[in-house]
Amino acid sequence: MTGVYILQSSKNNSYYIGSTNNINRRIVQHENGLVKSTRNILPVELKLFYKCDSLTQARQLEYKIKKLKRKDLIESMISEQKIDIGS
Repeated sequence: MTGVYILQSSKNNSYYIGSTNNINRRIVQHENGLVKSTRNILPVELKLFYKCDSLTQARQLEYKIKKLKRKDLIESMISEQKIDIGS
């Protein structure tokens, strides 16, 4: 399943935003410390997954979310279980 996902670290409560074409494989990679960006903040928990039609669309959405750089907006997306970043 292709989409954008948000993980939260149990260690320091930081968020990681990524995109993938196989969410199950990607979560296993994170959990096993195979992703450099999350290796030092394990354990992580999947907080949100937003399905996209293509990996290109998922990566564009990932980039837009990362540009927000606002924890309150990310937390709002998680609490509402939807991604709404406008145009």
